Amino acid sequence: MPIQRLFKTVAAANGIATDKAFGAVTPPLYLSSNFAFATFEQGQDYEYSRVANPTRDILADTLAKLEDGVGAVVTSSGMSALHLLLSRVGPGGLVIAPHDCYGGTHRLLAALKERGQIDVEFVDQGDSAALNAAFGKEPQLVLVETPSNPLMRVVDISAIVERARQGKAKVAVDNTFLSPALQQPLRLGADYVVHSTTKYLNGHSDVVGGAVIAADPAEAEALAAWANTTGVTASPFDSYLTLRGVRTLFARVERQQTSALAIARFLEQHPRIAAVHYPGLPSHPTHDIAARQQSGWGAMLSFELKDGLHGVRSFVAALDVFTLAESLGGVESLIAHPTTMTHAGMGPEARRIAGITDGLLRMSVGLEAEEDLIADLSQSLSAIG
Repeated sequence: MPIQRLFKTVAAANGIATDKAFGAVTPPLYLSSNFAFATFEQGQDYEYSRVANPTRDILADTLAKLEDGVGAVVTSSGMSALHLLLSRVGPGGLVIAPHDCYGGTHRLLAALKERGQIDVEFVDQGDSAALNAAFGKEPQLVLVETPSNPLMRVVDISAIVERARQGKAKVAVDNTFLSPALQQPLRLGADYVVHSTTKYLNGHSDVVGGAVIAADPAEAEALAAWANTTGVTASPFDSYLTLRGVRTLFARVERQQTSALAIARFLEQHPRIAAVHYPGLPSHPTHDIAARQQSGWGAMLSFELKDGLHGVRSFVAALDVFTLAESLGGVESLIAHPTTMTHAGMGPEARRIAGITDGLLRMSVGLEAEEDLIADLSQSLSAIG
């Protein structure tokens, strides 16, 4: 009799030993672009890999189960996943988006608005008055990013869902920073979850991909149909590598967030640091919300140097263990400077409104020894003249 599997087991074992051809334990990689018809006018489950592919389908099924959804579409990038999600918004429909979202998300939303395809209002979603005013304009979709990139602000998903249900708005949550190992927005009432699978789900910085998971079967079917129409589905090889990464998701995140908390505590006490943004610290303004809706604090944090841009230049030049690079969620520890890297396209005024300063650095904590990471930060901070 099948048992109800815990999410850790789903990540490690979904699709294992299901190969009917040769009994392979690990699901095979099906690179074929097309599949043979059984007979004339009689296709099979698979015909063409843009439409469906066995390798990609196992990954989609795994992600849907991990997010407690009914279906998932795996795409070629996180941005294509977001664009696919936005296809569910009617022409000119209003999207409420976070004012402090990822720079690529801000760029896409602003571009679609400029083209007249959607309307967008960037709102501080932690400000109830501002959020209520935006809801008064009858949005079709509320896009939530919690914790936010890069300032790690946490918003109450359940409260936003409750407000959205008073109208006709759907709620989508970008769960890239925490992954289903630490947060499951669909269980909090959201309609969709979107991921850059490039990050924690893959976890090895060697694949670019995305996914949208839906709570409603009709929505999942509509997303899959449009993904086929537009051709944004992911390649079989990328799907294979991502599924391989998902196998160790819970183990990686557990270790990474332990180091992240230790680093946040170290930085909070350092005289060169003006502020540390990490929901796991009791001093974080949305610590209590994070404690309610997350099962862990995550391995992402950001901090601000008192010495501003001058300090940033000296600090990053001295790094040894950390790497100055974009992206996040891999086994290696990275530091990024949002103003000149991930959020450069956002524009100075939008960054100012969001609170992204020139002295802000974003950190993705990897699997290196915690002691080495702290030692590297310590010596790099000491290098600031």
